Amino acid sequence: MFTGIVEEMGTVRSITRGARSAVIEIGAEAVLEDIHLGDSIAVNGVCLTASAIGSGSFSADVMPETMSRSSLSQLKAGAHVNLERAMAANGRFGGHIVSGHIDGTGRIKGIRRDDNAVWFEIEAPPELMRYIVEKGSVTIDGISLTVARAGERSFSISAIPHTAAVTTLGEKTRGSLVNIENDIIGKYVEKLLQKEKPGSGISAELLARHGFI
Repeated sequence: MFTGIVEEMGTVRSITRGARSAVIEIGAEAVLEDIHLGDSIAVNGVCLTASAIGSGSFSADVMPETMSRSSLSQLKAGAHVNLERAMAANGRFGGHIVSGHIDGTGRIKGIRRDDNAVWFEIEAPPELMRYIVEKGSVTIDGISLTVARAGERSFSISAIPHTAAVTTLGEKTRGSLVNIENDIIGKYVEKLLQKEKPGSGISAELLARHGFI
């Protein structure tokens, strides 16, 4: 599990592509401090497994399913990526619950400055927008962010200077593809409601029965 608090930006050293898969080598510093083979590292929000550790870098296999669902397929050598190690049991929960299993991709529709903040409007398909709620949480390229505005086909977030400076968000331009992971709580609630009788709705009893209260 991750929290969406990016630890550092790594740099793609190389990409070895297969027919529909790839092996990515990423140069890093902070996330290598206590890394072991088999550890999970979120790369632009995608949970990958460290399959090899070198001098100042680690490598990870990217399977076809991940390549087809994420923006990792567009990475090139020299590109920066957001990195976060799996959350330690004694760590601070600075963001929100992030699984590293992205739901799909969106595309940046617009970027504008607002005093010390930068607004990003992101277009996303209906199957992702259904879980986007104003003031709710969303993960963009592994960054835990708050939804400032939500429409039918797009949503907006407002990033502070620090977030833009220490993540790849500050390098994005209009048209950039980004990985999106919706808040997992909304997906669980929807799944539970699908098992209830039509018209039963959400009640305190229902939520308590499934462990939410």
